[in-house]
Amino acid sequence: MSMIHFVGGEKGGVGKSVLSRLLSQYFLDNSMPYIGLDADQSHPTLSRYYQDYTRPINLDHFESIDQIMELALEEDCNILIDLPAQSERFLDRWIEENGVIEMCEEMGIKLAYWYAVDSGPDSVNLLDNFLNKYNDQFTVLVAKNQGRGTDFSTIEALTQLQNSDRESMPVYQFYIPALHAPTMQKIEKIGLSFWAAAHLKDGDVEHLGIMERQRSKVWVNKVHQTVGILLSYL
Repeated sequence: MSMIHFVGGEKGGVGKSVLSRLLSQYFLDNSMPYIGLDADQSHPTLSRYYQDYTRPINLDHFESIDQIMELALEEDCNILIDLPAQSERFLDRWIEENGVIEMCEEMGIKLAYWYAVDSGPDSVNLLDNFLNKYNDQFTVLVAKNQGRGTDFSTIEALTQLQNSDRESMPVYQFYIPALHAPTMQKIEKIGLSFWAAAHLKDGDVEHLGIMERQRSKVWVNKVHQTVGILLSYL
């Protein structure tokens, strides 16, 4: 059975692409069939770090977005779509005008939306609006990025996140722990996948130092443990 993973959040700079890369790495590390679709034309981050597994899509054109369903129907696979900020209206139109929710139910395709947030008020309001519209249509997983804030109490107080029951209200919340900032900056400067950040040590190729690799490995493993638990619910 295929599963479609939208990775988004209307606010920019909250870590959507980091979340997409972490999920991509999880699928690859666990030998799970996976295809990445990069919808961020101005900052194609997923294409940069996982280019062998990623292809571009253009949210302005149905013919391009249609790849999502076509790929999901071709073979059982995890389809991950890295969405840019302020893309919800384009996704809304495609879902509504094509009956995507109903089609997925008919074809046995699972849908999940991984929604990245920081601790700011804009994230609270945007997430609230999103949950009011979509939380009864597909599973929503709220990723609280501790690299972009520490106090998520306002988000956690949202009505839709209170007493969540996965049978009646498929909304989950979890933390993305912060990685040591200079280490993350070095990963991005060199252009490493998270596997390469944790394991690459060839003297002829630019790589992280031994403790930077160790920090990266511990961080990725923590996120992988959480993702594994969440995927078992879906």
